[in-house]
Amino acid sequence: MNENLALPGSLNLAFVEGLYESYLQDPSSVPPDWQDYFQQIRNGDQPTLLAPDFPRTSIFNPAVSLPRTGRAVEALEAQSANLQDRVDQLIRAYRICGHLIAQIDPLGLPRPVPPEVDPAHYGFTAEDMDRLFSCQTLHSRDFLTLREIIQRLRNTYCRSIGVEYMHIDDLKIRGWLQERMEGTENRVEITRKEQLRILTRLTDAVTFEEFIRKKFIGAKSFSLEGSESLIPLLDLAIERAGDQGVQEIVLGMAHRGRLNVLSNILGKSPGEIFREFAEMDAVSYKGSGDVKYHKGYSNDWRTLSKKTVHISLCFNPSHLEFVNPVAVGRLRAKQDRVGDGDRTKGLCILIHGDAAFAGQGVVQETLNLSQLRGYTVGGTLHIVVNNQIGFTTSPSDARSSTYATDVAKMLPIPIFHVNGEDPEAVAQVVRLALDYRATFKRDVVIDMYGYRRLGHNEADEPSFTQPILYKAIEKRKSVREGYLEHLLKLGGVNERDAKRIQTSRAEHFEKEFAESKAADYVPPTPVPRSTWKGYFGGPEAQAKDFPTGYPKDRLIQILRTQTELPPDFHPHPKIEKLLEHRRKMAAGEQPLDWSAAESLAFGSLSVEGTRIRLSGQDVGRGTFSHRHAILYDYQDGHTYVPLQHLSPDQAPVEIFNSPLSEVGVLGFEYGYSLDRPRALVLWEAQFGDFTNVAQVIIDQFLASSEDKWGRLSHLVLLLPHGYEGQGPEHSSARLERFLAMAAEDNIQVVYPSTPAQYFHILRRQQMRNWRKPLVLMTPKSLLRHPDVTSTLEECATGMFQRILPDELKRQEVSRVLLCAGKIYYELRKRRTQLKREDVAIVRIEQLYPLRKEIIEKTLEGYKPGTPVFWVQEEPENMGAWSHMRLNFGEKLFQKFPFSGIYREASASPATGSAILHKKEQEQILVQAFEQGTLAGVASAVIEGDKRGPTA
Repeated sequence: MNENLALPGSLNLAFVEGLYESYLQDPSSVPPDWQDYFQQIRNGDQPTLLAPDFPRTSIFNPAVSLPRTGRAVEALEAQSANLQDRVDQLIRAYRICGHLIAQIDPLGLPRPVPPEVDPAHYGFTAEDMDRLFSCQTLHSRDFLTLREIIQRLRNTYCRSIGVEYMHIDDLKIRGWLQERMEGTENRVEITRKEQLRILTRLTDAVTFEEFIRKKFIGAKSFSLEGSESLIPLLDLAIERAGDQGVQEIVLGMAHRGRLNVLSNILGKSPGEIFREFAEMDAVSYKGSGDVKYHKGYSNDWRTLSKKTVHISLCFNPSHLEFVNPVAVGRLRAKQDRVGDGDRTKGLCILIHGDAAFAGQGVVQETLNLSQLRGYTVGGTLHIVVNNQIGFTTSPSDARSSTYATDVAKMLPIPIFHVNGEDPEAVAQVVRLALDYRATFKRDVVIDMYGYRRLGHNEADEPSFTQPILYKAIEKRKSVREGYLEHLLKLGGVNERDAKRIQTSRAEHFEKEFAESKAADYVPPTPVPRSTWKGYFGGPEAQAKDFPTGYPKDRLIQILRTQTELPPDFHPHPKIEKLLEHRRKMAAGEQPLDWSAAESLAFGSLSVEGTRIRLSGQDVGRGTFSHRHAILYDYQDGHTYVPLQHLSPDQAPVEIFNSPLSEVGVLGFEYGYSLDRPRALVLWEAQFGDFTNVAQVIIDQFLASSEDKWGRLSHLVLLLPHGYEGQGPEHSSARLERFLAMAAEDNIQVVYPSTPAQYFHILRRQQMRNWRKPLVLMTPKSLLRHPDVTSTLEECATGMFQRILPDELKRQEVSRVLLCAGKIYYELRKRRTQLKREDVAIVRIEQLYPLRKEIIEKTLEGYKPGTPVFWVQEEPENMGAWSHMRLNFGEKLFQKFPFSGIYREASASPATGSAILHKKEQEQILVQAFEQGTLAGVASAVIEGDKRGPTA
């Protein structure tokens, strides 16, 4: 076959016929060479496809006559199809990896060119550059030369914007993006008004940073310098979102650039920020407070189109990315509060650092929540402020992937890489990103490349570890200067405009600074929100206890209604037995178990108007197959939730099986609780031990947010706890950790021992206006224990009891055992076996806040000098013993000697041997009732347990 016969893939009968139809309607609508060819056909001549003098801008080789034989036609078509196919491969290659050569790095560091974007890789030569090809795959009906095609592709994918989107499986989404990007070559026209706005916002950002450095020399501010385009980016994003109907924006970010965002986006008074730098109000802090670059703020934003958008910037600890699920949870709560089921009225914007985005697993957990029904918010806008460094760590040591954002490719979403020194390219990706999110209700990522002009903070010297990088940075102009030069060249903006903007911003900061030093300075009050009106924190003494019972007849109705399934629903045979037990409970023929009491608490609150939200791993059925709140049809698998069908006007009851995530889901639920004080929000750990994985959320948010940021939460943690021989990973919910961080009545730690107590504590949590997190140690084996029951009357009347006293005659008691939870039932059983009516067993149901006066009153009547023991299953260094000893010392109320009974101190919560567990448990019971010590091998095994081999 002649290799010179290179024709386009579109040279087939359909292609030629289409051209001929166009020629018949309007000869000038086809290229001149085709006009000549079709004219020859109409004249009856044997045409020459191309004359020898045909120009080289043609797609055809000269002097090739149209063949008349079938085999020759097939050969020509195969040749042309092959050539067009190579063009289409080149187009696809640019879509896949054009971002690898995009000019996204302001520092201009060289990037290797992948061979796929080189025309020579497909056999094209310089002579082919001016051939015409079909461009239908480029969303164009025109024929373009190969040179023009490559230029269009480079403009679209290789200038200041690089895009990763070909990993998206959905053809509709890929087509939408291609049309929007390739149709405009990824650049939209910016009006003079828009240019001035961008210049103004850049000026705001630059002037703020320069002012802070000048006025507060050496102070840490975590400057935004080098990435100032974040401010116009956020400005444009909020405006676009407002035009799309967004009314609430929740913003989460770490400390870099936070003060700049607070001032220039949230509208926090610069004077207030200046006073924080000078610590002029330090003595007025109610709690310990937090550093200025961790604080949150909220305010209203008025868009150019006269729409109001409320923006809330979440408080954030130094655990960078852990605010992500918190912010998303807050937005979900705001959406649910206004009935925004379509998820269109709210937007979550998360601002990340490049090193943190790649390095911290909570990012992946948050991304994974994005499309799950219990956690979706209609898409989050992720903005990566790409410093190209993590403190002192270079990207080569910080990640194994090409980009910091590669983890986001777990989702079928576009990732826009953009040069932060090209503000108009930033404007383009903001439009694309917000339009994509609004259209497809999915997350989207903007990876804005900049640099860090200063060190990690203003006291840091970055050139110690990156001397070459910082030599390059020192030579860079600010983004504002570079953009101004660009505008001056275009002629749309003059020096006078720029000077006026700069002078205005500098004068504004000077005025704020002067006013901030005045003795009578009063900072502006943020826009008040009514969500938390009537709720309060502070000491528990302000929260009065009151009856939390619910009328018995209505409890019976709620219980019965949960057993009434639709006629077409076929429950599992074992569920039929559960329903029968519930019917007997409603009839008073059988006492309530743990799960029945829980369902009555949820049901009664829902009927009263309280929204219930419970999430966690396997919460629908319950880890221990006890809850069965979500029923599955035994024939076709569809679900039915009885708690959602109690009455027509009840509040929603939502029960969501979560992904296998602790820190992400707990962070989400904590965030949800921040904006739904009227809802009962619960998270259940599959086993209490799994809170280990969520410790950052517990320590940095749950336990300390009121003290650091003045923010209240009433989130409930349900943590299965109890030593039952299931090993070190399934015994302890780390009760000691919660008690160790308990101070200033910041949390509630409760270990209820009866279903009625559980019922009342859940209702108390919602009915009191005192809002604090509630940590509930919940049982495992006690869920079906025959002695762990309550009556309907106990739920219908009374309230949660902080202490459950013993009914023995106090003057006959020779020792008092204090305990909590499961160990009580073992102590009681042993007491019955031994017939020891001289040993009182008192249950401490609420371990914190610990009301000493209630304990003292409970112990009234016991003879002074009666020994009191704290008995626990946990080792000496775990459980509640250290907390009790810290509060009471060696003598309770100067009357009763106080000591503890526990397992030996251990590095691990429990033994892995069921046999050893039973022997250890037996030793605790022996000591509790003064039976002496176990002899022989048992004691030796207990002593050697932690040192010997483990099965």
